[in-house]
Amino acid sequence: MIREFQLFIAFLVLGTAVLSCAPSKSEESSQPPNIIYIMSDDHAYQAISAYGYGLNETPNIDRLAKEGAIFTRACVTNSICAPSRAVLLTGKHSFINGKVDNVQPFNWDQPNFPKLLQANGYQTAMIGKIHLDGIPQGFDFSMVLPGQGNYYNPDFLIDGERVRKEGYCTDIITETTLDWLKNKRDPNKPFCVLYHQKAPHRNWKSAPEYLNLYDDVTFDPPSNYFDDYSGMGTAAKEQEMQIDGHAGWGHDFKMIVDPNGDSTRFHRELARFNEKQLEDWLAAYTPKNEAFKAEYPNMTKKEIALWKYNRYIKDYLRTIKSVDDGVGEVLDYLEESGLAENTIVIYTSDQGFYLGEHGWFDKRFMYEESFRTPLLVRYPKEIEAGTKIEKLVQNLDFAPTILDYAGVEAPDEMQGESFRKLVSGQTGEWRDAVYYTYYEYPSVHMVKRHYGVATDRYKLMHFYYDIDEWEMYDLKTDPNEMHNIYNNPEYAEVQQDLHKRLEELRVYYGDSDELNQEYLKAYLDHQEQRRNRNNN
Repeated sequence: MIREFQLFIAFLVLGTAVLSCAPSKSEESSQPPNIIYIMSDDHAYQAISAYGYGLNETPNIDRLAKEGAIFTRACVTNSICAPSRAVLLTGKHSFINGKVDNVQPFNWDQPNFPKLLQANGYQTAMIGKIHLDGIPQGFDFSMVLPGQGNYYNPDFLIDGERVRKEGYCTDIITETTLDWLKNKRDPNKPFCVLYHQKAPHRNWKSAPEYLNLYDDVTFDPPSNYFDDYSGMGTAAKEQEMQIDGHAGWGHDFKMIVDPNGDSTRFHRELARFNEKQLEDWLAAYTPKNEAFKAEYPNMTKKEIALWKYNRYIKDYLRTIKSVDDGVGEVLDYLEESGLAENTIVIYTSDQGFYLGEHGWFDKRFMYEESFRTPLLVRYPKEIEAGTKIEKLVQNLDFAPTILDYAGVEAPDEMQGESFRKLVSGQTGEWRDAVYYTYYEYPSVHMVKRHYGVATDRYKLMHFYYDIDEWEMYDLKTDPNEMHNIYNNPEYAEVQQDLHKRLEELRVYYGDSDELNQEYLKAYLDHQEQRRNRNNN
């Protein structure tokens, strides 16, 4: 009996000690928030159902809008993959961080927000696509795709070591993120994980379970799908990103043999598939391809253009389905583990994308579809459910905002602004204009170099290098940007004001024509070196 009483007392003391070590509710509330930053690649805001375009359903991404905030005018500083990611990390414009295009090297030695989080007690991870050469700095764990990566059986650089993983890329990135959250991180530290999907980047290969999704649907293209660019400038006329004209029968439309009977190179891409993956792929695409080839000789040019649009948009939306599934898995884990209340979840893309507007796919231009990007943020402690933000937030602002939430001061060299008070409703004050640059020309898709300024209503762009043209648009009267109003006398005062604002922003952020010429020379030198290597 005495022995039993002694054991009882021992357990009572132990239990009291355990309870005294557990964090109280007040202590939990004072802990820095966890951060999950989700970035997909080329995910157009038009393809998130919370934005109301009716193309597809993304119920899991939509949860962030319902339970947090949706930004309707979020935009980027430079609409192309690698530069956008460099801006995310550094909080600096491309011409300041040095990564102006997909060609120039990125300097990982410069400050970035994950390094600052690490220095202030956070555990950090980068999982998925970053598209910046070199071993990522600022992360306790990194598993990144080399370059663009592959949809099927992709290679990854795991803390710098190359490893091939069997399966579908989107699923692998989600599974690895969840494994890190559940099993690999230190539960006693706040965490920040950059969970980056390759999808829905070109060439839009879906997971095996979604190969036939939307087969029973015919999508109507945007109203300006057959745009002749008569109201726009030279740059719009000379691009090479038309769905009907520049997309390839093999790489983009998934034909092993095109409708004229010519072999494409798509069979090389299928060589990466394992036996079961290839069997599933051929079972899904062969009947569809053969049906089209049988009809092709009797189809009009318009009918072929509409078929191409449907093949493109269905493949694109199929890849998004897996992205949305992954978001749901991560959100479910946060709920089940009790982490949801103190975790900031951000969903965005590295830029917007054309889903047939102006007849295009891809990005690069400062026109709305590629300039704007989706942005949804949930943080139950501060952000009221159903919040809508219509201010001009940029990807330049992500680094300082994340640091603000973490209680870490952003360095002066970061050029963005924290939108924490804006999204929580503590202030309505915000910038009245944003600055944009694009550099990668001449190159794939042939979108000319340009820079510009955007306000809540107007946009002014200067295309340069091999042309010298200005374009201006009134988004209120012309939301599809079909009619260039530069030099329209009715807008003379607006045009003058936009020029003034543009020059102010160029000075404020440190850009100049001289700097553009330096980056142009570096780009052309690199292209010449590459041509010489190829010739040798």
